[in-house]
Amino acid sequence: MQDSDVTSDARYPIGQPELPSEPLEHGARTAYIAHLATLPDLVRAAVAGRSPEQLDQSYRPGGWSARQLLHHLPDSHLNAYLRFKLALTEDNPTIKPYDEAAWAELPDTAATPVAVSLALLESLHIRWVRLLRNLTDEQWQRTYFHPDSNRTFTLDQALVLYSWHGRHHLAHLRRAAMVTE
Repeated sequence: MQDSDVTSDARYPIGQPELPSEPLEHGARTAYIAHLATLPDLVRAAVAGRSPEQLDQSYRPGGWSARQLLHHLPDSHLNAYLRFKLALTEDNPTIKPYDEAAWAELPDTAATPVAVSLALLESLHIRWVRLLRNLTDEQWQRTYFHPDSNRTFTLDQALVLYSWHGRHHLAHLRRAAMVTE
C-alpha cells in the first residue's frame, strides 16, 4: 500500500498491514527499507511549524495527540530494532511486549520536547537501516515469537509491519495537521 492509498477510516488511514506469507523479493525488501530510511524526514516535515497547542491536537476524537504519536514512533521502533537484533542472535526468541497506551501516558511524553524524539527516531533509523541493508536472504527468514499475538514473525514480515507502522502514524500526523489548520 502506498502513502497515497487513503481510506476514510481515521484510525487506519492507509488500511491494515498485509504481511507476506512468502519471502520478499529483493526489490520489495529494498522499497520497505527505503520507507524506514525516509520516515524521520517525512515525520519532521509533517510537524514542521506546529505550535505546542497544535501538537496537542488529535487526528481523531479519542485518538492520540500528535505529540503522543511523535514520542510513540521511536518507542515502538526501538522495540522493533531490538526484536530484529534478538531474532538475528537467538533462535526464535520470545519478545517482550509492552503496553504502548500506558507508555504514551508516561510523564516523558508530556514533558519532553518533540525535537528529542525526532532526533532519537533519526538516529535509530540510521542504525536500523544500516543493519537491514546488510542482511542476507537467509537472515531475513529468521524469526521471533510475539506472545500477545501468539504468532511467529519472520524478519521479512516484521519489516513490512514496521514500514506500515511508520506510514500509518505519518498519515495520522498529517491528519492532525489538517485538523488544526
